[in-house]
Amino acid sequence: MNDVFQYKEYLASVHFNAADEVLYGKILGIDDLISFEGTSVKELKKAFHDAVDDYIETCKQLGKEPNKTYKGSFNIRIGTELHREAAIFAAMNNISLNDLIKSCVEYALTHREALTKSIRDQQ
Repeated sequence: MNDVFQYKEYLASVHFNAADEVLYGKILGIDDLISFEGTSVKELKKAFHDAVDDYIETCKQLGKEPNKTYKGSFNIRIGTELHREAAIFAAMNNISLNDLIKSCVEYALTHREALTKSIRDQQ
């Protein structure tokens, strides 16, 4: 991924606004909206680091626990037929739907290069 920064446990999107000639981003995976900008990659990266550090410090001052960027649970939308087929498959194999999805994600990440190529070929 070329358009994502990582610092500490936090990830951020990276974008370019051609009209304003500015780079900008926002911290991903947290409940609060925290954005940052810069006119160069170096400046943008520093602004991201400063934003994360400021977020952590602000949370500390407010007595608020900073959001962990990934909590280990998420909602997905897969359509009713795929949901039905997955539930039947899980039941027939005596596993939970959660364990099936977890195994599928682990498999996909183990085979990420082939999966990425397959997804790109479909587009």
